[in-house]
Amino acid sequence: MRPHIKVQILDENGEKFFGEGPCRLLRAVEQTGSLRAAAQAMGMAYTKALKILRRAEQALGFALTTRAAGGREGGGSRLTPQGKEWLQRYEAYRDACLAADRRLYLEFFPGERQTAPDPDR
Repeated sequence: MRPHIKVQILDENGEKFFGEGPCRLLRAVEQTGSLRAAAQAMGMAYTKALKILRRAEQALGFALTTRAAGGREGGGSRLTPQGKEWLQRYEAYRDACLAADRRLYLEFFPGERQTAPDPDR
Protein backbone atom coordinates (compact mmCIF):
# COMPACT_ATOMS: atom_id res chain seq x y z
CA MET A 1 0.00 0.00 0.00
CA ARG A 2 1.19 3.52 -0.73
CA PRO A 3 -0.21 7.02 -1.06
CA HIS A 4 -0.37 8.65 -4.45
CA ILE A 5 -0.39 12.39 -4.94
CA LYS A 6 0.07 14.53 -8.01
CA VAL A 7 1.68 17.92 -7.80
CA GLN A 8 0.08 20.17 -10.38
CA ILE A 9 0.16 23.93 -10.80
CA LEU A 10 -3.11 25.64 -11.76
CA ASP A 11 -3.68 29.05 -13.31
CA GLU A 12 -5.99 31.72 -11.91
CA ASN A 13 -8.96 29.98 -13.58
CA GLY A 14 -8.19 26.70 -11.84
CA GLU A 15 -6.89 25.02 -15.01
CA LYS A 16 -3.81 22.83 -14.84
CA PHE A 17 -0.87 24.16 -16.81
CA PHE A 18 2.13 22.43 -15.23
CA GLY A 19 2.85 19.05 -13.73
CA GLU A 20 4.95 15.97 -14.40
CA GLY A 21 4.24 15.87 -18.14
CA PRO A 22 5.47 19.39 -18.88
CA CYS A 23 8.34 18.86 -16.42
CA ARG A 24 9.52 15.73 -18.25
CA LEU A 25 9.07 17.50 -21.59
CA LEU A 26 11.31 20.38 -20.52
CA ARG A 27 13.96 17.98 -19.16
CA ALA A 28 13.87 16.15 -22.50
CA VAL A 29 14.28 19.46 -24.36
CA GLU A 30 17.27 20.18 -22.15
CA GLN A 31 18.79 16.78 -22.99
CA THR A 32 18.04 16.70 -26.71
CA GLY A 33 18.25 20.38 -27.59
CA SER A 34 15.05 20.00 -29.58
CA LEU A 35 11.35 20.16 -28.81
CA ARG A 36 10.65 17.79 -31.70
CA ALA A 37 13.19 15.24 -30.45
CA ALA A 38 11.91 15.62 -26.88
CA ALA A 39 8.34 14.97 -28.00
CA GLN A 40 9.43 11.99 -30.06
CA ALA A 41 11.37 10.52 -27.13
CA MET A 42 8.21 10.78 -25.02
CA GLY A 43 6.02 9.22 -27.72
CA MET A 44 4.15 12.50 -28.12
CA ALA A 45 3.18 14.41 -31.23
CA TYR A 46 5.20 17.56 -31.80
CA THR A 47 2.00 19.61 -32.04
CA LYS A 48 0.89 18.38 -28.61
CA ALA A 49 4.29 19.19 -27.11
CA LEU A 50 4.16 22.68 -28.61
CA LYS A 51 0.64 23.18 -27.25
CA ILE A 52 1.74 22.11 -23.74
CA LEU A 53 4.73 24.42 -23.87
CA ARG A 54 2.72 27.40 -25.15
CA ARG A 55 0.01 26.85 -22.51
CA ALA A 56 2.58 26.87 -19.70
CA GLU A 57 4.32 29.94 -21.11
CA GLN A 58 1.01 31.78 -21.41
CA ALA A 59 0.09 30.98 -17.80
CA LEU A 60 3.53 31.91 -16.47
CA GLY A 61 3.92 35.06 -18.53
CA PHE A 62 7.43 34.23 -19.73
CA ALA A 63 9.15 31.95 -22.22
CA LEU A 64 10.38 28.60 -20.95
CA THR A 65 12.39 27.90 -24.08
CA THR A 66 13.97 29.67 -27.01
CA ARG A 67 13.25 28.05 -30.33
CA ALA A 68 15.16 28.41 -33.59
CA ALA A 69 13.82 27.12 -36.89
CA GLY A 70 15.86 24.47 -38.65
CA GLY A 71 17.77 24.96 -41.83
CA ARG A 72 21.42 25.18 -42.73
CA GLU A 73 22.40 26.22 -39.20
CA GLY A 74 20.15 23.57 -37.70
CA GLY A 75 17.38 24.45 -35.32
CA GLY A 76 16.62 23.55 -31.82
CA SER A 77 15.25 24.56 -28.47
CA ARG A 78 16.94 25.54 -25.24
CA LEU A 79 15.59 26.42 -21.83
CA THR A 80 15.66 30.10 -21.03
CA PRO A 81 17.25 31.19 -17.73
CA GLN A 82 13.71 31.78 -16.37
CA GLY A 83 12.69 28.37 -17.71
CA LYS A 84 15.59 26.67 -15.91
CA GLU A 85 14.78 28.47 -12.69
CA TRP A 86 11.06 27.61 -12.95
CA LEU A 87 11.86 23.96 -13.60
CA GLN A 88 14.24 23.76 -10.64
CA ARG A 89 11.71 25.44 -8.35
CA TYR A 90 8.90 23.15 -9.52
CA GLU A 91 11.01 20.02 -8.96
CA ALA A 92 12.10 21.20 -5.50
CA TYR A 93 8.48 21.96 -4.58
CA ARG A 94 7.29 18.61 -5.96
CA ASP A 95 9.98 16.71 -4.06
CA ALA A 96 9.14 18.55 -0.83
CA CYS A 97 5.44 17.73 -1.29
CA LEU A 98 6.22 14.06 -1.86
CA ALA A 99 8.49 13.93 1.19
CA ALA A 100 5.82 15.61 3.33
CA ASP A 101 3.25 13.15 2.00
CA ARG A 102 5.43 10.18 2.99
CA ARG A 103 5.84 11.59 6.51
CA LEU A 104 2.12 12.28 6.85
CA TYR A 105 1.22 8.83 5.56
CA LEU A 106 3.36 7.21 8.24
CA GLU A 107 1.88 9.54 10.85
CA PHE A 108 -1.72 8.67 9.97
CA PHE A 109 -1.10 5.01 9.12
CA PRO A 110 1.76 4.06 11.48
CA GLY A 111 1.29 0.30 11.22
CA GLU A 112 1.19 0.22 7.43
CA ARG A 113 4.22 -0.74 5.44
CA GLN A 114 4.83 1.53 2.50
CA THR A 115 5.71 -0.04 -0.84
CA ALA A 116 8.12 1.50 -3.30
CA PRO A 117 7.30 5.01 -4.47
CA ASP A 118 5.15 5.46 -7.55
CA PRO A 119 7.47 5.72 -10.58
CA ASP A 120 4.98 8.05 -12.30
CA ARG A 121 5.04 10.56 -9.46
